[in-house]
Amino acid sequence: MDASAAATPLHLDFYGFLNRLRRPGAADLVGAVKSFLVSFSLYAPDAESDSRRVQDFLLTMERTIKQHPLWANAPDEEIDSAIEGLEKYVMTKLFDRTFGSSTEDAKLDVEISEKIRLLQHFVKPDHLDVPIDLQNEASWLFAVKELQKINAFKAPREKLLCIMNCCQVINNLLLNVSMTTNSAPAGADEFLPILIYVTIKANPPQLHSNLKYVQLFRRREKLVSEMEYYLTNLFSAEMFITNINGSSLSMKESEFQKSMQAARFANEVGDPYSVPELAKVDPPIMTRHGKEIHLGGSNKYPFMERDAEDLTREDVKMLLGLYKQLVTKYTRLSEALRRHSLDEDLLIHTARDLTRRVPSKSIVKDKGAFHSFIASGRALKCF
Repeated sequence: MDASAAATPLHLDFYGFLNRLRRPGAADLVGAVKSFLVSFSLYAPDAESDSRRVQDFLLTMERTIKQHPLWANAPDEEIDSAIEGLEKYVMTKLFDRTFGSSTEDAKLDVEISEKIRLLQHFVKPDHLDVPIDLQNEASWLFAVKELQKINAFKAPREKLLCIMNCCQVINNLLLNVSMTTNSAPAGADEFLPILIYVTIKANPPQLHSNLKYVQLFRRREKLVSEMEYYLTNLFSAEMFITNINGSSLSMKESEFQKSMQAARFANEVGDPYSVPELAKVDPPIMTRHGKEIHLGGSNKYPFMERDAEDLTREDVKMLLGLYKQLVTKYTRLSEALRRHSLDEDLLIHTARDLTRRVPSKSIVKDKGAFHSFIASGRALKCF
C-alpha cells in the first residue's frame, strides 16, 4: 500500500472528527477528553500503567460515541473512524510523556542505532542467508524509505502504517519472484532475513521506542492479523540485531569482531573518500568586466588560481562548506589517532613516504587495505 494513499483517509478522518467535536452538541465529549488528559498529570509516568489508562479510555469513549446523538444511526465504519481520530488526538497530546520517556528506552535506542551503524559497513544479504534469487537491493530501498518515515509521526496508527508499508513492499517483491519462477510463495523464513537487512539499511531513529510505543498505545483490537504479524516480525528483527554475533551472520566470531572494530574505526575517522570532489561539480562560471569566464571544468581544484575579488557569494558558500568538512574530518582523524596511540606528525611523514614509494592510484584502488594498514600501526614501521 502506498504511504500517501494510506495517510489521506486518516488525515481526512482526523479533521472530520475534530470538526464534529467543535459542534455545541459535543461539549460533553470535549469535557471528557480534557478531564482525561488532565488526569494524566496526577500519576507518575509508567509505560504499562499509561497504556492501560489509554486503552480503557478509548473503550469507554467508543461506547459513549456509539450512543451519542452526533453519531446517531452511524455505521460501524464511521464510529471506528471517530475512535481513530480520538486516538490520534489523545496520543499527540500525550506524546512527550509516553514516547521514549524512560532512561532505559533512550539508552536502548542509542545502543541499537550505534550497532546498526557498524553493521551497515559490512553486512550483506548473503550474511543473512537470503537466497540470490530473492536479493533485490534496488527495490528494497522503497522498504527502507518507508521504515525511515516512522519518526515523522506521533500517532500510533501512523507509525504502524510505516511498518506495514515497509513490510508490504518486501512481501510484494517476494510474491513477484514466486510468480515469475512458478515456485511456492515465500514464507516467514524468507521474509524475516530481508526485513532484518532492510532494518539495518534504514537504521530507523529510536527503533525500540517506536516499537514499544505502537505496541502499548495502538488500540488493542487493531493489533491483529496482518498488522500484528508485521509488528511482531520487526520486534524479531530488533532482537536479532541486539543479540547479533558471528554465528548470526554465518561467519567466524573472530571475523565478526574484526569487522566491527574496523567499522568503529571508520566511523571515528570518517571516510575521507566521501568528500565530494569539485571536479564532479559543474564548472563554475565567473563574470568579469561583463564577460563570462569558464573556469576549466577539468581542473580538480578550480579555486586555486582565483583571486579573492573574483569570488561570488555562491563560491564563498561552497568554500565554507568544504572548509567545515575538512575541519570535521581532521578533528575526527586526530581524535582517532590519539585513541589508537598513533603520533599524528609521525603519521603524516609516513604517509608522505608511502606516497613516494607507492603509486597513488594503487593506494586509492585498495582503500580498504590502506585503512587497515594505517589502523594497525604498521605504517610506523616503514622508516
